[in-house]
Amino acid sequence: MSQGQGVDLSYEDGARAVELAREAVDSYVRHGQREQPGSMREAFYERTGAFVRLESTRGRGSLRGCAGGYRSGDQLGHVIVDAAIEAASGDSCGSEVSPSELSNLTVSVCIVRNVVLTDDPLADLEVGTHGVAVDGGEGGWLYPTVPVENGWTAREYLERTCRKAKLAPDAWQDDNVGVTLFEGQVFREREADGSIEQV
Repeated sequence: MSQGQGVDLSYEDGARAVELAREAVDSYVRHGQREQPGSMREAFYERTGAFVRLESTRGRGSLRGCAGGYRSGDQLGHVIVDAAIEAASGDSCGSEVSPSELSNLTVSVCIVRNVVLTDDPLADLEVGTHGVAVDGGEGGWLYPTVPVENGWTAREYLERTCRKAKLAPDAWQDDNVGVTLFEGQVFREREADGSIEQV
């Protein structure tokens, strides 16, 4: 098992990360433009991965888009903007976010730190601490908060991530499939365009 560090964001940095993702989604959906991070907070110059999730607050709520990566050579501010745009595009969940949906979306951002390459995912995985990324098939990943929200065991979490990568549920046991664990700081809107909390 090998490990790499990452950036550690303050609450203010995390709140700004969510605001930046929201601004990027709004700019892309309304005007088809890429938002520039502008004057970035110091932490946003760090080179680390990040993920952005968009969830609908309509009805029972559902995942509307997700994008990002646990590895990046780019500055965090740019990674957040690019992930937010990709999450809002048709490439994410099959259809592009429309302007009428913006007021019913909540935005969350996961800032990656402590990437762990593991040979024994089931033993090394800590539910509630680690996100999971599977390299194989179409590739797939899930936030650290997802198994807690759904009451999954570590095994179920690995199986669900494999399914997301369009692999068999037990593919995480295959030597040809890479499993990476990552810790992440998750910040999200409590309600659409509302106050922000650290999870």
